[in-house]
Amino acid sequence: MMKRIGYRPAVARQTESLEIGRRSVAEALESLDLATFVGKTIGLAGIGASYQAALAGALYLRASGIRAFAYTPTDLYGRTDAAADAFIALSASGQSREISDVMREASGSPRLAICRGSDNPLADLTGAVLATDSGADNGASSTGYTGTLLALGMLIDRLAGNSFDWTRLPGAVATLLSGAEHVAGQAARLLQGRTSIDIVGADSGFANAGEAAMLVREAVRVPASGWDTLNYLHGPMESQDAATGLIAIGDGREVKIAQDMSGFGCPSALVTRRTDVAGAEMLVVISLPTLGNAMADAILEIIAIQLVVGDMQDAAGLTDITFRYRQTDTKLKPWSPTEV
Repeated sequence: MMKRIGYRPAVARQTESLEIGRRSVAEALESLDLATFVGKTIGLAGIGASYQAALAGALYLRASGIRAFAYTPTDLYGRTDAAADAFIALSASGQSREISDVMREASGSPRLAICRGSDNPLADLTGAVLATDSGADNGASSTGYTGTLLALGMLIDRLAGNSFDWTRLPGAVATLLSGAEHVAGQAARLLQGRTSIDIVGADSGFANAGEAAMLVREAVRVPASGWDTLNYLHGPMESQDAATGLIAIGDGREVKIAQDMSGFGCPSALVTRRTDVAGAEMLVVISLPTLGNAMADAILEIIAIQLVVGDMQDAAGLTDITFRYRQTDTKLKPWSPTEV
């Protein structure tokens, strides 16, 4: 059983969760037969936070020379055969009904599930599972999301023959959690009370922008949207003003977006690996360490934002809330107040 805990405790255990996950995934990869995935176009299927992880994973696969695409179940219903030659199915709980539906349709293709554990319907259906062992979490996915990114990164490195020392990640996360707490609080105070918040990023930052938007909606109950950096420049930013907020993720054009928006009076936070960007009255800069691996760096990005969201949740008087609108048809088992 994976225990449901409060939002802040879930974020606080990221270092522990990722170290456990790193060891578990490394051990599992030694015995997992990946031969059926070699030379294939890979489809990554996810929904909710898992779809955002799928976007990051597909990008990293393509950057590693492997043809890959991210899909929601809506993309795949009735057309899995045309979508990919092999599938990685993402569901932290392994209970997402829609992911099971499309993986059942893809029964003739190689399939691999990435879940918190190995004892769940999706793992049984695919016949192969990479368990993240991310453990206790909140309904607004914290360790579940980062555990999925970790497993995807390590899996893709194995498929592509990439070399990265994943033992470096937990230490970097511990440094971030302790070092960014104060500035995350500053960002939360700046963004608190906004009517809506846009989150903007490119590459894996775009995946994290979508995930961050979900966190703000789920944990703070504020409308939020995730945008691709370049797409954001073509109109969506026009609605921003002093009543709204912005979180920009990245080291390139995102920096100017954050500076421009804050200059116009829109409270803004910049999550970046750059060290030459100064904060301002309406701009808080959260500086990240750099590990040099797209998936590992993506984990650091989202944890920084998780810290901000935790402070926003507390300030809004919503500490440790559960979802108001529970859906009865999205999971294969009934909702539980004690399990995730």
